[in-house]
Amino acid sequence: MRISKEQAAAMLLAMDDILILAHENPDGDAVGSACALCRALRSIGKNAWIHLESISRTDAFMAEGLTASDDFAPRHLVAVDTADAKILGVGGTDYDKQCKIELNIDHHISNAFFAENTCLDTDAAAAAEAVFDVLKLMKIPLTRDIAECLYVGIATDTGCFRFANTTAKTLRTAADLADAGIDLANINRLQFETKSKEYAAFEKMAIASMRTYFDGKCAMIVATNEMFTQSGVTDGETQVLSSVPRQIEGVYVGITMKEKKKGLFRISVRTNEPADASAIAQHLGGGGHKMAAGCSFEGSQEDAVRTILRYTEEELKKIGLL
Repeated sequence: MRISKEQAAAMLLAMDDILILAHENPDGDAVGSACALCRALRSIGKNAWIHLESISRTDAFMAEGLTASDDFAPRHLVAVDTADAKILGVGGTDYDKQCKIELNIDHHISNAFFAENTCLDTDAAAAAEAVFDVLKLMKIPLTRDIAECLYVGIATDTGCFRFANTTAKTLRTAADLADAGIDLANINRLQFETKSKEYAAFEKMAIASMRTYFDGKCAMIVATNEMFTQSGVTDGETQVLSSVPRQIEGVYVGITMKEKKKGLFRISVRTNEPADASAIAQHLGGGGHKMAAGCSFEGSQEDAVRTILRYTEEELKKIGLL
């Protein structure tokens, strides 16, 4: 059932012993939204914890002291920034079998409404923007640590306010977060201007793999397990790679394909107007937004490349670019 932010706020106020989940391979918005909500709930005396499959080095500061122990038995499950149960980050646990997802706070237009109650704001630039609104309705004071988490979520999902999903409301929200005393310069440096040596080595190999298709209208990076092994990079550090193919002049569809394990690939699609990333990803059971979407593929690397290019070609033809 789709519910309002007011109803979501009331639900959270009535809950206790809460576990907050997000999608697999969580990005800054997933981590920031989960951590902000957890810290806010704790600030009003709730027993709240998070479970995230992985956390990158740049996001780790947000999650300090928040990760649930193995013996925590939640009475309520809440998801954030998750469009479909298929990508819920519960690997290695049975949390989603212990009890149902009662509430999901999200912003993806492709949301499958898998939770009992879904607070969906498709106009929000990030799930963190929707979480901010819910916390405001709960009348929870905006402390610096909560504001930092929300800012990371919004800044990363907007490309530091460069992407088309940035609205006037997004900027007003960011201003409110800045007023809470966060260190904007340091957070922006950490999130957007800092690379580990491992990531730098990985990025070099990944960019060298880039190929273009359809007269340069599509660019694709294929990051293999061998690249991860050779560089020593963690998957969480490689989120920023998804935007690289789209940055090439003349590219309408940028694809980043990461080998998760033998025969399984996670595909990120980033587009420039008028191409629709979600339309491409939906062919493979994924989804997201018009400019950013994702999906998975099981099979060989050759089949994965061939398949995603077929659907990319369909999209380029549909919008009159081929």
